[in-house]
Amino acid sequence: MRYEKWLQDFNAKKLNRRSFLETSGKAAFAATLSLTIPYSLSKKGVEASFTFNEYPFTLGVASGDPLPDGVVLWTRLAPNPTAADGLGGMVDKNIRVEWEIAEDKKFTKVIKRGTEVAMQEFAHSVHAEVHGLKPGREYYYRFKAGNELSPVGRTKTAPARGAHLDRLSFAFASCQSWVGGRYSAYRDMAQQDLDLVFHLGDYIYEKRDTATLADFRNQHALYKTSPDLQAAHAAFPFIVTFDDHEIENNWANSISQPDGEESNQDFLALRAAAFQAYYEHLPLRLRSKPHGSDMILYRQFTYGNLADFNVLDTRQYRDNQLSDGFPGAPLHPDASSPSRTMMGSKQEKWLLKNLENSHARWNVIAQQTIMAQFDYDPGSGISVNHDQWDGYTAERDRLLRFIQEHRPSNPVVLAGDWHSSWVNDLKADFRNPHSETLATEFVGTSISSGCGWKGNVEAALPANPHVKFFNGDLRGYVKCQVTHDRWKSDYRVVSAPGDANANAFTMTTWVVENGKPGAIEVGTSNYNKIGLAIK
Repeated sequence: MRYEKWLQDFNAKKLNRRSFLETSGKAAFAATLSLTIPYSLSKKGVEASFTFNEYPFTLGVASGDPLPDGVVLWTRLAPNPTAADGLGGMVDKNIRVEWEIAEDKKFTKVIKRGTEVAMQEFAHSVHAEVHGLKPGREYYYRFKAGNELSPVGRTKTAPARGAHLDRLSFAFASCQSWVGGRYSAYRDMAQQDLDLVFHLGDYIYEKRDTATLADFRNQHALYKTSPDLQAAHAAFPFIVTFDDHEIENNWANSISQPDGEESNQDFLALRAAAFQAYYEHLPLRLRSKPHGSDMILYRQFTYGNLADFNVLDTRQYRDNQLSDGFPGAPLHPDASSPSRTMMGSKQEKWLLKNLENSHARWNVIAQQTIMAQFDYDPGSGISVNHDQWDGYTAERDRLLRFIQEHRPSNPVVLAGDWHSSWVNDLKADFRNPHSETLATEFVGTSISSGCGWKGNVEAALPANPHVKFFNGDLRGYVKCQVTHDRWKSDYRVVSAPGDANANAFTMTTWVVENGKPGAIEVGTSNYNKIGLAIK
């Protein structure tokens, strides 16, 4: 069911408040809480019948981290979402929030109900971890707080682990700098028939003066006011991971990048604030709730026997960048040091173990930055972007060598970050174009962020024959349709990223056949390899 259709139904009927009130109550309030309860909960108590003077569900609803038996349901109470204090116009009270899940959008077949407590300590956000659902099923959900009801969201559980799954449809996106409220790419995405969405980083962009928890909360709240972003979240479960701009441009572990003047201690305080705001505004499980400046975000999702998704965190554990030249700089001799890491040793071992033990047809690594080598020097020198995997080549070599030796079924890498569309062969030896292709990398363009360096990429394409497609002109996302026989990636782009009425179209389509690494183009619009309109 398309999101806009059932949202129109919701707005027309304004839901049936009486039915929710009649079926909610003390039994629901006794449900287990999803958050670690601070002292203030017992100190302040819980407001069970709070009356709102303004609508509190201004940031919409969302679901995420789907498992075979359940999902996370998210919302945040924020009558004034960008209030200067970062508290969304809420009073310092603990508010009871009820939720319910139904098999139909009219909520005539409600199957689960529960209650959470929205607390000021977490910006009155709610993360309800729902269990006991059936695998591979579509559900509808909504919230009630005081005298107000939320919009309706649609979600879908993952299939049973190991179950046969014929097909899967999902999208991945990244890099959504603020465009004044409208994201035409998300508007198009919300109309698609998808099982889930991956967001691979740069969900917000920090500003120069983004420094406090209130600042980060208000950046997230501002972005969440977009009706198109809300529509996509309400239509599909999201699996998210951060990159750099949710915290600070090009940060690495405990090291601040922009000016080098910030101490590690100050940066970790900034990171803690950014992590908390990130958690408060996205449908993440309790296991990902930050503990100070630490947050567990890498995790695996299994979709029957069809696909294993390994979602990485390549910021929190990485070594510092060796060079900050942009878009590239002469290759630093230490880039190939075996001790350098993007993932950290624990996450690297976790990933390799997952690949070794996988029984899925497709093994997906969903992560942030371009993995393929790219030389920005069209001449005899070598110039790379050290913030990407080219600055950590030994770890990339270990991963690709593992794939070559252990042969996990159909490895595919997903990436964002670079505000442009790419299709790359991941080679055993990038210096030798005739070496074995071990995996395919699909790099999605940005939702809205521009690519001012596309000319640098275009000039260097002849020196990088493993790059099979590049486009730096258009914004959008990638839609993937997967069966046991093949993987199909449609690069969906829009004519204007900030125009709600902008046209959307498939710029190019690439296919990977089962057992044959390397993508083949099977459809194209009126754009050639380097994104120039064909005359």
